[in-house]
Amino acid sequence: MPIRAVLWDIDDTIFDYANADRVGMRRHLEREGLPEAYASVDVALDAWKALSVRHWTRMIAGETDFRGQRRDRVREFLSRDLEDAEAEAWFGRHAAHYEAAWALFPDVLPVLDLLAHDYRHGILSNANTDHQHHKLTALGVRDRFESMVCAVELGISKPEAGAFHAACETLALEPHEVAYVGNEPDVDAAGAVAAGLTGIWLDRRGRGGRPDLVTITGLDQLPGLLAGDTRFGAPDTFG
Repeated sequence: MPIRAVLWDIDDTIFDYANADRVGMRRHLEREGLPEAYASVDVALDAWKALSVRHWTRMIAGETDFRGQRRDRVREFLSRDLEDAEAEAWFGRHAAHYEAAWALFPDVLPVLDLLAHDYRHGILSNANTDHQHHKLTALGVRDRFESMVCAVELGISKPEAGAFHAACETLALEPHEVAYVGNEPDVDAAGAVAAGLTGIWLDRRGRGGRPDLVTITGLDQLPGLLAGDTRFGAPDTFG
């Protein structure tokens, strides 16, 4: 049966999270000052990225909540035992710079326009619903997606099959009728395949090395792939 819908990851798939996060924190540190623990702004930016990944993983594992992981990131980044209100205020000042740097990847709108009439679209994210709703609304694309499932509220996260199945259920489609597009080979593409969807790895950085996965390096390749073009590693029965 052909693909009837596309489920999308958000961060570093349609939204340029990595750039926004780095630009936003750089601007924030220009205002706040560089913490003494870091020899340079670049060292601090790398530390913030590593802390973000670690504390986000804690949240997904249920060890903290969405706001808690933000506060914990700030405390560890600054090496200071801040009260909740102080940590949240610091993060809030950072968030203003971060949101000012938000942008879609240039290939997103053209591809959504091309696919709009032939495929339904939904979101499956390992984040918080309110945050991702705000983000997509600010970026002007929330109305492009008829459904959105986020791990924080769902209680399970990618690559667990249940997360993918829950997103398919919101579209009233079977997993084999749905493709999932994401930037992480294991969490997104391989997880989707294991759950019975067609997983597509969006390898924007050209990392390669995963011949087991259907792979594209830009969203401009997605319409042809969904239509049955097998140049990108898709099986002959795709679509």
